[in-house]
Amino acid sequence: MGAEKEEKKEKQAKEKEPSAKPVKEMKPEVKAEVQKTAPQEHKLNAKTPQENKPRAEHLAEKQFAVNPAPKILVPQRKNLFPENKVFNRWSFNDVRITDLGLARYICLDSMILPHSFGRKTGGKFGKSKINLVERLVNKVMRSGQGKRKLSGKFIRGRGSCGKKMQAMRIVEGAFEIVEKKTGKNPVQVLVTAIENTAPREDVTRIKRGGVPYTVAVDVSPQIRLDEALKNIALAGFGNSFNKKVSAAEALAEEMVAASTNDTKSSAAKRRDEIERIAKASR
Repeated sequence: MGAEKEEKKEKQAKEKEPSAKPVKEMKPEVKAEVQKTAPQEHKLNAKTPQENKPRAEHLAEKQFAVNPAPKILVPQRKNLFPENKVFNRWSFNDVRITDLGLARYICLDSMILPHSFGRKTGGKFGKSKINLVERLVNKVMRSGQGKRKLSGKFIRGRGSCGKKMQAMRIVEGAFEIVEKKTGKNPVQVLVTAIENTAPREDVTRIKRGGVPYTVAVDVSPQIRLDEALKNIALAGFGNSFNKKVSAAEALAEEMVAASTNDTKSSAAKRRDEIERIAKASR
């Protein structure tokens, strides 16, 4: 009895299903016309990849599309005498500063001879009003033992202690070598070298409960500029000490290496060392 009931149910279900209509075959002439027109209709109705995507994805891509980086506009002081060139050879007008932190403290006022005779030394932040090339000359003119010893001793100055004219000749000779090697304005090379070698983090010592600790701190822009100039000048001394290389050649090699972030640069090595110690003291 149960089997008969199941057979009746199957028959009733088949009767309720709609019967499939027989498919008529197309004539060969009609088939050929359809095949000719089909690709054209497909091209007309085809959508672009952007239209096929959901609207949310399309808007997101449009909003976060990769655009060319905008030009960095750095406010610079207006030169009173733009026609003046340092050493009467290299202009300050085409020099650009890309580091916004250092832009306020790098002075590029036009002057022929980088010698202000101490007129701008007084007052707070007076160093930021002295021309950058003159500050490099002053660093070369310094004397005494450097922070790091070389073969037991480290003599700074290269015989130009207090002799500013001799220090200016060293810097001018270095600028000539830089121009021959790179074909660029040596003042721009110096600015790029300073931006690359200025440390951004250093350590300081504090006491807690009578126990001294070293803590990492951010470096102010003024000190960053001072450290970069000092390290570039020190590299010129170290690479020409007890060697046949002249001070101008050593200083030029350091400027070129620092401007390209080369591993040969002593100033770049010193920056990495300072930041590595600071990172360990965080």
